[in-house]
Amino acid sequence: MEETIKIVTPLTKDKARELKAGDFVLITGTIYTARDAAHKRMVEALDAGEKLPVDLTDQIIYYVGPAPAKPGKAIGSAGPTTSGRMDAYAPRILDQGLRGMIGKGYRSPEVVEAMKQHSAVYFAATGGAAALIAKSIKKYELVAYEDLGPEALARLTVEDFPAIVVIDSEGRNFYTEGQAKYRDL
Repeated sequence: MEETIKIVTPLTKDKARELKAGDFVLITGTIYTARDAAHKRMVEALDAGEKLPVDLTDQIIYYVGPAPAKPGKAIGSAGPTTSGRMDAYAPRILDQGLRGMIGKGYRSPEVVEAMKQHSAVYFAATGGAAALIAKSIKKYELVAYEDLGPEALARLTVEDFPAIVVIDSEGRNFYTEGQAKYRDL
């Protein structure tokens, strides 16, 4: 079995370059949440010459629209959203220093090229494991775009958040490499 790599945020360029497609990771520290509506607003702000509500340098964004928290919990179920919904915005957000993205599914060639240019990585969180993932989230703080509800920009404090490096900073893709092993069987 592969060794699990522990990551403590921020995710610097050097740390990101060490990660390889297929690595299992546990992330501890601060990550942000934002879905497509929040990404659209961030890009619109950049287009208008405005600053983003947070400095995304060396940060990770988790594509999630969490369920409401139950009493005593930081967050409700928090499973990954399909990442392709952010592809129209991701290259521009990567230009702001974003170093990691967490979601599920494939990414466009344009996003992969932007990741290579900025030494960023794409992690997959396991779809269908939303309640389990929520256990690693210790704190949820709304940062911006409150009117978007669960799609708002929020800050999470996480401890041992489980993920897999799907696309590394060199553009290697675990989805395609993993499938290739079994094509000739």
